[in-house]
Amino acid sequence: MKLNKEIREPEQLNPLALAYMGDGVLDTYVRYRLISSGQVRPNKLHKEATQYVSAKSQAYILRALLDEGIFSEEELAIVKRGRNARSGTVPKNTDRATYNLSTAYEALIGYLYLTGREKRMDELVLKSFEMIERKE
Repeated sequence: MKLNKEIREPEQLNPLALAYMGDGVLDTYVRYRLISSGQVRPNKLHKEATQYVSAKSQAYILRALLDEGIFSEEELAIVKRGRNARSGTVPKNTDRATYNLSTAYEALIGYLYLTGREKRMDELVLKSFEMIERKE
């Protein structure tokens, strides 16, 4: 839901703003996936969700997707901007390189959401979930 408000020129947004949006979108996808699979205990939901949304998992996903070469030039440009973005915070539980890749992944999801490319976003998120679930 976008509340009938359009974000003009999402490709011009700061990559950290794209990542912020992507983080929220991914969180919704993960929650839906877990609840639809029958998991409903709150403490278990939170624990399971971290497997999908941790910086380490997101960096793993992005590396694998990059290796597959499935991104368009436009998507690669967003990934690079997200990876090179510098936030004022230092990650607590991960190294800077992992954090940067995680930010790049979230920026791409945020960008796809804000540009209305739901089908592509669904495709990438589903592929991401499959990667995480195979890894377990």
